[in-house]
Amino acid sequence: MESTESTESMVGKVKVWFRFAPREGWFPQDTEGLWATDLGDGTARIENVPFLQDGVAEGDVVRYQNGPDGLRWAVGRVTSSGNCTIRVVPVPTGPLGRSPQAVHRQLAAFGLGGEVFSEDFPMAAFTVPADADFGGIKALLARGQTAGWWYYEVGCGTDKWWNA
Repeated sequence: MESTESTESMVGKVKVWFRFAPREGWFPQDTEGLWATDLGDGTARIENVPFLQDGVAEGDVVRYQNGPDGLRWAVGRVTSSGNCTIRVVPVPTGPLGRSPQAVHRQLAAFGLGGEVFSEDFPMAAFTVPADADFGGIKALLARGQTAGWWYYEVGCGTDKWWNA
C-alpha cells in the first residue's frame, strides 16, 4: 500500500502536534504530529491521515498555538473538510494475515488513500473523502470485521458518515 503523502511532498509543510489521553490497551503515546500547510493566521490544514488522534481528518483546518518548546500545538478544529478517518488492523490469523496491503486491496474500489503505521503494527489508516460511498464503505468494513478479516474504528466521522 502506498502512502498518500511521500516525504518529498511534505517539503514546505509544518508539523502540528496534538495531545490526547492514551487509551487503555492501545498505544502509550499521548501526542501525534501531523503534516499540515500553515495558513499563516494561527491555523493549518491537515495534510495526512491521523493514526492516533481522533476528531480530525485530512483536509480539516485546525487552530494552533506555538508552545514554549517551539512546536505548533493544536487547540481546536476550525473547519471540517467533510472527510473521515478510518483505521483498520488486519486479524493476523484471518484470511488477510498481517497484510495492510491486502486491507488496501479490499478497499481499493472506493479509491481511498491511506498510510501504514509500521511493519510491527500493520494498522492502515485511511482518509475517506467527503464524496465517497460512505454506505458501501461502512458495509464492507462491517462484513470484513464479521468475517474475521480485520478490526476497524472510525477516528473521525461526519454526520453524513454516521447517517449513511
